[in-house]
Amino acid sequence: MKGFLVLESGEVYQGLWHGGKARAGEVVFNTSHSGYEEIATDPSYFSQIVVMTAPMQGNYGVNKEFWESRKLWIEGFVSLEMQTSSRDSTWLSRLTVENQIPALSEVDTRAIALRLRSGGTPWGALVDAESAEAALSKAQALIAEKKKIEKDWVYLASREKTEIRSGKNKQGPKIAVLDFGSKENILRELEERCSEITLYPSRTLPGEILASKPDGLMLTNGPGDPADVQVASQTVAELLGKVPVYGICMGHQILGLALGAKTYKLKFGHRGSNHPIKDELLGQIYMTSQNHGYAIDKETLPADVRVTHTNLNDGTVAGIFSEKRNCLGIQYHPESHPGPHEATRLFDYFVENMIGKT
Repeated sequence: MKGFLVLESGEVYQGLWHGGKARAGEVVFNTSHSGYEEIATDPSYFSQIVVMTAPMQGNYGVNKEFWESRKLWIEGFVSLEMQTSSRDSTWLSRLTVENQIPALSEVDTRAIALRLRSGGTPWGALVDAESAEAALSKAQALIAEKKKIEKDWVYLASREKTEIRSGKNKQGPKIAVLDFGSKENILRELEERCSEITLYPSRTLPGEILASKPDGLMLTNGPGDPADVQVASQTVAELLGKVPVYGICMGHQILGLALGAKTYKLKFGHRGSNHPIKDELLGQIYMTSQNHGYAIDKETLPADVRVTHTNLNDGTVAGIFSEKRNCLGIQYHPESHPGPHEATRLFDYFVENMIGKT
């Protein structure tokens, strides 16, 4: 059955439709060779259609033990080949039948990735239709409707109620977590090192967080434009200097805004598990897992905040640290899943160096 990826700028890419319900979203590409389960269940991909540049996806099935949240967040999945071999169940069935997420294969993903690199990440839609003309008309209506969505995507991806989890290290610190759409592996890394973690919705006020007397504050990953996130940057600004703060991805960007810096949209973002980073905090260079479309403008950072991590592909800010305010922001995903694990030591740095507990 014919299927199409249609961009709002008018480009139409024909492929093989595997089912699901036609949907619209921001079209992005990811260069990871595996990890499609983790990608699809990462809340940072809220309202996005993901185009995988690696040719084969779905070849090892799917297992909920590897999910990074309670559900799938993507609006569509595109790859050159879609395999149906299974471990516990097939990837295509989980996508299209159980979750009604459209999947498209047999499409020129190289051409799509080149278009996104040169022209940026537009809105688009995955639709089934008899012709390109019919697909374009159907997609335009879906995109127009999708654009009406709430701009604060973090609020839509965050948990609605406070949640307390016990940690495995009974001598470890108590951590407050401001949830912007957290991956589970961030929480697992904290649970390994902490005695207790308390997760708060994104718009929680500082007084409620301080009332639990945390030893540190974690700001998680999440979707969308950091400038559209309501309440969070003001909350973090008020908490700076009162508790050690560690931000990851969206949390890093919110920390930057709280410090008075500005953020900007990258042309096509960083999404994949092969991004080289120079880390001056740990004194090493390593590959990282990344998923974001925005970055901090280093020229707007205050004098007491130094850039400690640099993306070696394009020189963008990948990490910041202030000894004076005891805060650390990391633009990539040190918890990996999927991706390299070298940067997990930053969780130890937060607990041992910034908080001073082991």
